[in-house]
Amino acid sequence: MTTFQVLNEEITTCRRCTRLVAWREKVAGEKRRAFQAWDYWGKPVPGFGDLRARVLVVGLAPGAHGSNRTGRMFTGDASGDFLFPALYRAGFASQPSSHDRQDGLRLKGLYITAVCRCAPPDNKPTLEEAANCRPFLLQEIEVLDPKVFVALGRIAFDNLVRILSVQDDHPFFAHGVCYRITGNKTLVCSYHPSRQNTQTGRLTVAMFDRVWGIVNELLRR
Repeated sequence: MTTFQVLNEEITTCRRCTRLVAWREKVAGEKRRAFQAWDYWGKPVPGFGDLRARVLVVGLAPGAHGSNRTGRMFTGDASGDFLFPALYRAGFASQPSSHDRQDGLRLKGLYITAVCRCAPPDNKPTLEEAANCRPFLLQEIEVLDPKVFVALGRIAFDNLVRILSVQDDHPFFAHGVCYRITGNKTLVCSYHPSRQNTQTGRLTVAMFDRVWGIVNELLRR
């Protein structure tokens, strides 16, 4: 088995966080009315994408009826409906939509992961739950050795700052801000493409496209 196959097996069989195990399995058993025909994934969700990626995108956690249903990051929920069209426009995705693991989507030069791998109640993992998942993220970073990190949201940013050597004494989260990281790498910040952010106009299509424009410019340098 490859390194990623071993890692993803460890991720999908993890039962370290009792609260999250109970919640993800409860949601998978009860289901949402619109998805009654689905066989929910109901397990921790591994990262996915190009294993030669130079860009690592880090989100918060699987959505209860999105990734927790489909088994693939940002797939089948409103956040993914905003993220994948942007990745497609920027040249990182083979198609602008993502519905299930067999829909043909391929990422190019980019890998998507998250701080937490289980759907948390109210989308709010505890600090302990994030810490329990951190070794998985550290392994992904070690194997991929990306040039650019994209933090989708404040929680992803805070967790990346804890583990990366950011060359700033007081890094703060703000949309579109970039930080240099030891090793000629860069951390790029973006608001999370959650429904709350996109429907209120806190994050617009133009704002999100600018983030991926920054990423492409960093890769060309």
